[in-house]
Amino acid sequence: MLTAVVMSSGSSLSFSLVQGVVQTEDEEGHGEEVEVAENQLNPIAPELKEVVWGFGAFVVLAVVLRYVLFPRVRAGMAARYDSIQGDFEKAETLTASARAEVAEYEAQVASVRADAHGRVDAARATLEAERAEKVAAANARIADKRATAAAEVDAAREAASSQVASAVSSVAARAGALATGKTPSDAAVSAAVADVMGANA
Repeated sequence: MLTAVVMSSGSSLSFSLVQGVVQTEDEEGHGEEVEVAENQLNPIAPELKEVVWGFGAFVVLAVVLRYVLFPRVRAGMAARYDSIQGDFEKAETLTASARAEVAEYEAQVASVRADAHGRVDAARATLEAERAEKVAAANARIADKRATAAAEVDAAREAASSQVASAVSSVAARAGALATGKTPSDAAVSAAVADVMGANA
């Protein structure tokens, strides 16, 4: 089996492949071939104490991880999980409370709107009743004034018609007297004037 041998001399390195033989040099530069066992020439072959120390370190680390670190990590994770669950429950409680408050607010708003609509309807009905009452009173006053004015007009018409009849009677009597040379009787003149005015009316 070939064995790689690296030798250093001052600042120079020498590399060679040998088969179970190592060339060595002493301080004076004399070389000598030495037979070396194969397991001593393998640079990556572990020694027994290295294996024991590595296994012991692994066991100690495994024990520390299992009985010290892992319980702490698990306890920390459990605490974190409980904290998150508590936060979720608080958030759900706050959400439910907020929804209840929103529902209560909407109910209050609906009640206020209904009350406002009721008041507006009541005010509208009151105003409508007052308007109808005032319109009725105004219509009554207008009807009274109209009746009074009609009575005054009728009275004035009666007075005027009597004056007109008197004037027409005097004019007719005078015209008859001038036409016939006789003065007609007042009764005949009044009857003729009444007939003419009645026919014209």
